[in-house]
Amino acid sequence: MVNWPAVTAVFSVYCAGVIIPGPNFVAVAHKAVSATTAHALMLVAGIVVVNLFWATCAILGIGAVFSLLPWLAFVVKCLGAGYLVWFGMRLIFASGKPPTLNARAGQMPSLRSAFKQGVATNIANPKSVAFYAAIFSAAAPSHVEVETFAAMLAMVGLVSSAWYALIATALSRPRIAGAYAGKKKAIDRVCGAVIVMLGVRQMIR
Repeated sequence: MVNWPAVTAVFSVYCAGVIIPGPNFVAVAHKAVSATTAHALMLVAGIVVVNLFWATCAILGIGAVFSLLPWLAFVVKCLGAGYLVWFGMRLIFASGKPPTLNARAGQMPSLRSAFKQGVATNIANPKSVAFYAAIFSAAAPSHVEVETFAAMLAMVGLVSSAWYALIATALSRPRIAGAYAGKKKAIDRVCGAVIVMLGVRQMIR
C-alpha cells in the first residue's frame, strides 16, 4: 500500500527544490533558444533520468552515506562544481560562433548529444547532489514499501518532466528563438557567466 502522507511530504519538498533556478534551468533555457524544441526536450530527458537516479539514491540512503563519508560528498561537490565552471567558460568562449538555428542540417548537434548534455549537467550539479542527499532524503521515510518507492519516483519524474518541458517549449517558440539569434553573443555570455558563478559558489560553500 502506498504511504500517501510520505509521498505528499516528498512532493512538497521536491516541488520547491526543482522550481528554484539553477544550472539545470539555465541549461534548458539556453538549449531551448539556441536549438530546436526536440533538442531542448532531449536535454530535459537527460536531466529527468538523473533526477530519478538521485531520488533513488536518496530514498535508499545516500544522505547517510555522505554523513559517514564526508570526504566523498566533498569530492562529488568539487567535481560537479568544476564541470559547471568548465561548461560555463565553454559557453562564454563559444559565444561568438554562429547560432545553431542558422546552421545547416548536417551541422545540427544530434539529439543524443543533447540528451548526454542533460545527463552531464545534472549529474555534475552540486545543487542536485546537496538537495537529494540532505533535504530530499530527510523528507523520505527511512523505510518504504515498493509501492511507495514507485510512487515517489513517479512523482519526481512527472514533476521534473512537466516543469522543464514547460520551460523548453515556452522558450523555443520562434519569436523567442529569433530574438536569441540576434543577441546570441550577449545571451551566451550571460548564461555562461551564471553557470560559472553557480559552480564557484558551490565550490566555496
